[in-house]
Amino acid sequence: MQREVRCQMCTQVRRQNVKRNRGGSLEAANRTALVSAGSRLLQIYADLSARGVHLFGDLLHAQMPKQWSHYPEDDAIDLVSGFQWFYHSHSSEDRPGASEHGHIHLFARRKLWARRLTSAQEMEFAHFESETAQSENTRHLLTIGFDSKGVPGTLGTVNSWVTGDRMLSAGLTAELLSGLKLDTGYAAVDAVIVNLMAIYRGEIRELLDHRDKALSAWRGGNVLSDQRLELLSEIRIDVDKKLQSAA
Repeated sequence: MQREVRCQMCTQVRRQNVKRNRGGSLEAANRTALVSAGSRLLQIYADLSARGVHLFGDLLHAQMPKQWSHYPEDDAIDLVSGFQWFYHSHSSEDRPGASEHGHIHLFARRKLWARRLTSAQEMEFAHFESETAQSENTRHLLTIGFDSKGVPGTLGTVNSWVTGDRMLSAGLTAELLSGLKLDTGYAAVDAVIVNLMAIYRGEIRELLDHRDKALSAWRGGNVLSDQRLELLSEIRIDVDKKLQSAA
């Protein structure tokens, strides 16, 4: 992997005064949060570019990733916040036509959801399960695809058999992602993930709703273990365009 990074996200986010009135206070607050997260994200890539390093340089030890290998090997885990992730790449034969360099799988650890499984929305979502899982320590939340320069290009969801654990309802997943905090020792990657969740909060909820619609529409046996169904929902993202629309 080349260590030189040319930041594609070069849009300058303009500060603007937002009038907070009764009808627009929530929208204005959301826009302000989006612009703030966008500014932080742009600064991360600007700093990487200034230092001549790649977003995943430390994680991959400046080497091309081996297909299917986890980076880091035992996942990047924040035991305080309860979130974790790993990065990996598929082979071109496995994902024909795909342009991504690799993707992150993001998870919530047990302490974040164990006591929520008896809530009404989780009990309703559990109808997708053919059996109750007791020993798992994580639930899969989201995937983030990156190009060869380390710039995010997609957000997606995958079926449970892909990662070997289960999912949470769209509502709880979105709630957890909206409060995402990460400190795994990979500061730049952590910050990119956190700020992307803030920038694409609305799109992520739609992505999760489409995930559940795909599960509901599937006809067959246990949908979560059916290997004919892998990618449940996906959207392409362009941070420059997103920030321009908010400016």
